[in-house]
Amino acid sequence: MATIAGDARYGNSNTEIDRGVTRWLSNTHPTVFSIYCIIAAFGTYFCMYAFRKPFTAATYEGLVFYGIGFKTILISSQVAGYTLSKFIGIKVVSEMPAAYRATAILILIGIAEIALVLFAVTPVPWNFVWLFVNGLPLGMVFGLVLGFLEGRAVTEALSAGVCASFIVSSGFVKSVGRSLISSHGIDTFWMPCLTGFIFVVPLLFFVWMLSQIPPPSPTDEALRCKRSPMDRRQRRQFWRRHAGGLTGLLSIYVLLTLVRSLRDDFAVEIWTELGVRDNPAVFARSEFWVMLGVITIAGFTSFVRDNRTAFLLSIGVLAVGFLVVFGAVMGQVFGKLSPMTFMVLLGLGLYLPYVAFHTTVFERLIAAFRETGTIGYLMYLADAFGYLSYVAVMIFRNTFTGENRFLPLLTWGALAITVVSSVLTLFVFLYFSYRIPGLEEEDTRDIALAGTLEHQPAS
Repeated sequence: MATIAGDARYGNSNTEIDRGVTRWLSNTHPTVFSIYCIIAAFGTYFCMYAFRKPFTAATYEGLVFYGIGFKTILISSQVAGYTLSKFIGIKVVSEMPAAYRATAILILIGIAEIALVLFAVTPVPWNFVWLFVNGLPLGMVFGLVLGFLEGRAVTEALSAGVCASFIVSSGFVKSVGRSLISSHGIDTFWMPCLTGFIFVVPLLFFVWMLSQIPPPSPTDEALRCKRSPMDRRQRRQFWRRHAGGLTGLLSIYVLLTLVRSLRDDFAVEIWTELGVRDNPAVFARSEFWVMLGVITIAGFTSFVRDNRTAFLLSIGVLAVGFLVVFGAVMGQVFGKLSPMTFMVLLGLGLYLPYVAFHTTVFERLIAAFRETGTIGYLMYLADAFGYLSYVAVMIFRNTFTGENRFLPLLTWGALAITVVSSVLTLFVFLYFSYRIPGLEEEDTRDIALAGTLEHQPAS
């Protein structure tokens, strides 16, 4: 790879250490480079979850306002802020200069922690407002982290590292939160901000690691096309060129977000309804197995050089995930699965397509069409409508249904969404199969160019 030392686009400081790390990364073996990037991205996003998810480890049992459970109010409030953040991120993340990404991550998470402190000191029920404030900055962190990784020959493997963090970290911080309450007697409302404080130092270290990553090399750009910020006009033109297929993809993503978020946010209640109580370690243990299965599959797509093939293969991964969800639901309905097996299989089936969107679907879509944009735009468009729909479902559930149990909602919701999403997946596969035919020759030419660049001496 060409030497890039202290590149201003990536916000490296002028210290010798920073320039040295960036220079070393620019010339090191690709495997070492990938491991470094995965550790930096995984660690950063893992720590972010300590500022977002720990409050869901509490049940807030007995607190009901206007006929709505207080935990549902808190989750809806935070998700509303998170949703608004995604809409803001469509512009902010897609236009963010690389030099400001690392600083922006720290500022956004700092605001979220301040909101958690205010959540602890503000009287109930009015403290729910601070979880809206908490969610507002955190929704933009993922896109900023992903910006360090996209547009590279091994982007799928690097992105899989980030996705591993949001699979396993949610369960881990719930376990930390439950332990603070049950083992250390921490107040339910102080637990979220204290959990965040625990992760401040590692967060600073991992963000510093991120800031040292050099931009994509000429080889990367030859294989995946050059990535650059997108203004409003470019975003609109991109949408118009691919509106039919993108509508199908975004619809699938919205449906996935509904069930995945329900399983994640109400995990304590769902495990209780499954008969598992007072076992904080169950959250981390179940998500660990889900993470292993999903990341193993997701990482393999980086070995597929042809962008068209990899993109269509990722659509196939969506279908496989829905098949696993169907099997998990049927096993639960007929009493054939233990609680742990059901939650692991359901998580595996939901996260397979969910992670495929983050690692491969949008990344290879841009590369296959040789678009000079950023996946931040597509991810934030999908997330914005996904979380908006989740908020709408939570409001509807509490306003019109009167249903207090979460397991039936999760089970039958997953089944219905699997059927609809499978039909949409078939449509998307056929749509893009005809839209991006015969790209193999172009990809072969790009690979040949990449090989030529790979043998050029470092500058």
